[in-house]
Amino acid sequence: MAAVDSFQFLYREISRSCSFYFETLALVGALYTASKVIILLRDCCTLVRVHFLPRMIPTKSLTQRFGDWAVIYGASEPVAKAYAEELARHGISIIFVSKDHASVRDTAASLSQSYGVETVIILADFSLDQAASKPIKEALRGKDIGFLVNCVDEALSSPQSLIEMPEQSLLELVNKNVAVATLMSRLVLPGMVARSRGAVVNISSGACCRPLPGRVTLTAATGYLDHFSRALHMEYSGRGIFVQSLIPFQIASSEQQPSSSSTASSKPGWFAPKPEVYARHAISTLGVSNRTTGYWPHTLQYGLMRCIPEWIWVLGSRVFISLS
Repeated sequence: MAAVDSFQFLYREISRSCSFYFETLALVGALYTASKVIILLRDCCTLVRVHFLPRMIPTKSLTQRFGDWAVIYGASEPVAKAYAEELARHGISIIFVSKDHASVRDTAASLSQSYGVETVIILADFSLDQAASKPIKEALRGKDIGFLVNCVDEALSSPQSLIEMPEQSLLELVNKNVAVATLMSRLVLPGMVARSRGAVVNISSGACCRPLPGRVTLTAATGYLDHFSRALHMEYSGRGIFVQSLIPFQIASSEQQPSSSSTASSKPGWFAPKPEVYARHAISTLGVSNRTTGYWPHTLQYGLMRCIPEWIWVLGSRVFISLS
């Protein structure tokens, strides 16, 4: 009986001496929980502000806010083609910059016929260095260029080891997705700065958020476009230029590869929208968010991805590779 009383007395003494530490740990836990709740509420408010309010609240037309013409580079990609069509639906005339006339000819004719806008096709082979920029400068002269849309090459989404890629193909991919996108911004920005308005939209991929197995070039190229857009926005937002980085996840398409951000062909669905659906949502975020997925279900995916530590992500990728 004395032993029991001694144990109870000892327990009370220990509890009394440790109560301060228990209260401190409880306070830390409460603060941590409160911070997570605040972050969740902030993300929910951002989701509503970026993806829902712009579609419900009437705003000025795109031509009034940014300009009458849009320059589209990479229009052979399904997402860029859908984005160009959505701009045309808002009355924006389109200038297509392409190496191959046949890849955009039908799209240009369709937009002119369906929406009554002007379309211009500029053939530019950027492998010829500065010579390719001359016809672009001539086409831009005298036009109220309000938009520049760069889209990452769909070919990057195909799984392939870096050492298996031919050297010439690698140089072409880097040139098209890094050098040319930067050069196009250099060509269009002076006119936008002079008019104190305009929008530069770089469509890359959610792959820039986390490394993906077998997609070194995709992760690197989209990461460059993402950081380039953010740096450009910081530098030129004070001059009336809105620069946006679009980082979509999987997008469905009738093509063999759904989009630059997907890993396999897919059917349209809630998390894999058609390019037309994605473009309609993405354009509504212009002037609202300079870095967004452009589509609210993708934003939910992005939020979940951020919750996963990178070391767990890398470990899971290695397990996936070993099982495949």
